[in-house]
Amino acid sequence: MDWIERLNNSIHYMEEHLDKDIDYEQIAKIACCSAYHYQRMFTYMAETTLSEYIRRRRMTLAAVDLQDENQKIIDVALRYGYSSPTAFNRAFQSVHGIAPSLVKKGGVPLKSYPPISFHITIKGAAEMNYRIEKKESFRIIGVGEPLHKELEKNFEIVPMMWQRAATDGTIPKLASLMDGEPMGLLGVSACNTEHWKYYIAVASTKPADDTLEEYVIPASSWAVFPGEGTNQSIQELEKRIVTEWLPTSGYEYGNAPDIEVYLNPDPQNAKYEVWIPVVKKD
Repeated sequence: MDWIERLNNSIHYMEEHLDKDIDYEQIAKIACCSAYHYQRMFTYMAETTLSEYIRRRRMTLAAVDLQDENQKIIDVALRYGYSSPTAFNRAFQSVHGIAPSLVKKGGVPLKSYPPISFHITIKGAAEMNYRIEKKESFRIIGVGEPLHKELEKNFEIVPMMWQRAATDGTIPKLASLMDGEPMGLLGVSACNTEHWKYYIAVASTKPADDTLEEYVIPASSWAVFPGEGTNQSIQELEKRIVTEWLPTSGYEYGNAPDIEVYLNPDPQNAKYEVWIPVVKKD
């Protein structure tokens, strides 16, 4: 089945479950990737997070239901997963800008967010340099923090980790322990198992003290993309990988962590590589 078709099937699943619990793992299973990779692809392609898209769709349907005089606000709230009227009111206002009670009075402006669908668009943008590299499993050591299963909730966790590592001596300590490939300071999103975790680490065979953790990255094939610039530019490169390269590459996400390799740690003039685990499409 085509990759884009699988993504659209995942949207169909969401549409059928807007008034039920939506399982992120099931959505990702339909798209044949991990929940982490699905949320990342979705955010880059739809230009909104998965949780925000689901909220907008639910509040679009809730607005329609509230215009039915036989529908009570509490019943509509429960239908779309809000046991608390306060939480429903907050979600509704975040989308429509008005309270649900005003919809009952009629004549108020409302917003509608239709279901999205994915298509491949040939952009003819600038070239993308990459290489495919096969690598056996390797050990990393560093500091780690658990990640939330909703991707956008990690936007505060990861920057705070880097800020702390830059000021408490962790980065030079890791640099002194680095002795393996890929050479560089690593940002590792280990979200290919049940317990998601982010590591600031280095590849190393040296022993780690009690302040550091170790993790073994499994053997995999990687699509490696070089880049340089600021922290913003690495996000732009990752977006291009997902929206331009991956759909037409003949590859799809593999079951291994994503890795950012920082070859030059200067945040304003960084040189880096983005390592994406890949497998050949059937």
